[in-house]
Amino acid sequence: MTVFPTWLLVVAALIIFSLAVVAGYYLRKLSVAQKKQAEQLAELEQAAEDQRERVNDSIQIIARTLLDDGVGLTEASIRIRVLLDALQVEDKVREEFVAFYTIAEKTGHIPILKDWKELPRKEQFKYELEMAQVEADYKDFAMDAAKRILGRSF
Repeated sequence: MTVFPTWLLVVAALIIFSLAVVAGYYLRKLSVAQKKQAEQLAELEQAAEDQRERVNDSIQIIARTLLDDGVGLTEASIRIRVLLDALQVEDKVREEFVAFYTIAEKTGHIPILKDWKELPRKEQFKYELEMAQVEADYKDFAMDAAKRILGRSF
């Protein structure tokens, strides 16, 4: 039987120990990175939930204001549609509140803000008549939808 030299066993043990230390170092580093990543993910999820809550609150405020005649039906419809889309609601919800989507779609070509102010008064009047007609056609549906929105969270 051949006898292994002792120095060879010591060198092998040192190499194994060194590799174990390196592996332990990288395992610890990986563990710290995973913990940090989990914390960041939790922060992002909380921020997303907070944003979702703010958007839901905005929808509630607009619906309540619409029901109290504090905002026009066209403006409320456009805002609610944008907010629902920002929440990426399901098609079922879009169908339930189709009145807002329809009004927003039918008035989407009308200039807003600065572009509205730059229009001649005659064109503004034409668009106002068009909005009034769309609002008259869909008012009952939109008001019912606004009542159904109250108290809901998307």
